[in-house]
Amino acid sequence: MPIIAAIPDEERQLMRKEAQQTHDKNHARRLIAMLMLHQGMTVTDVARLLCAARSSVGRWINWFTLHGVEGLKSLRPGRAPRWPVADILQLLPLLVQRSPKDFGWLRSRWSTELLALVINRLFDVTLHRSTLHRYLRQADMVWRRAAPTLK
Repeated sequence: MPIIAAIPDEERQLMRKEAQQTHDKNHARRLIAMLMLHQGMTVTDVARLLCAARSSVGRWINWFTLHGVEGLKSLRPGRAPRWPVADILQLLPLLVQRSPKDFGWLRSRWSTELLALVINRLFDVTLHRSTLHRYLRQADMVWRRAAPTLK
């Protein structure tokens, strides 16, 4: 009795092609494991040939049966963004066009600290000025330090 459901010929060809062309070798390994299981190999044999644990092969089988080929793809590295980055990137050019005086500050130029304070207040987040500096670079906004103003 086969371990996984029968895979159509077209899908098998796409899986082989994807395994050969992908730069993610873990994804290729999972695809090859499914193709080997489709040929009738046992989980133990597949695990031994691919230098993987049997439990890993079992997990790959579950992913494949639940989500198909898409379930075998690797997740993006790192954690998901914590802040609403897209909203902040849309708001940054609008904020910089206006003066800090419009928001009740006694300054004539923006600084990253001041921008961070305004964004923190608007979005109810705790964004650090260095993170905001990264976002400014993402938005292709050149940033220099605010010049001191004398009264």
